[in-house]
Amino acid sequence: MAFELNVNGRMRSADVEGDTPLLWVLRDTLGVLGPKYGCGVAQCGACTVHLDGAPVRSCVLPVESVGAAKIVTIEGVGASPVGKKVQEAWSELDVAQCGYCQAGQIMSATALLASNPTPSDSDIDDAMSGNICRCATYLRIRAAIKKASGQKAEA
Repeated sequence: MAFELNVNGRMRSADVEGDTPLLWVLRDTLGVLGPKYGCGVAQCGACTVHLDGAPVRSCVLPVESVGAAKIVTIEGVGASPVGKKVQEAWSELDVAQCGYCQAGQIMSATALLASNPTPSDSDIDDAMSGNICRCATYLRIRAAIKKASGQKAEA
């Protein structure tokens, strides 16, 4: 079945089964490699993308559920002012170690700041709780989110 998907502001066509997870459509069919496979059960957050601005786990989201929603991946998140600030803060504070989870982390952080421009530490912890970092860069992640929001960043 053919699906027309708005990915990073560009219409893309994918001829796949409707129950195919969006992650595999993005990676295997469309060549959008930023979202990563981590767990396959929506627990780690490595596959996080935005669907009409909301962070979703693409590893469990059937492509048939996307409809006309706008999909934004790590490749496109920097086009928004908030996404750009988050990516800049990540770079300035050297948040990434291995980097595998960072696309999902940035996607969740951007969604948080888009809805809550000055989050508290508790807000950050709540919003980021579904993203696992095996390198444990959680303090630098929080500092980067604070920096991107214009608050004092303590690493």
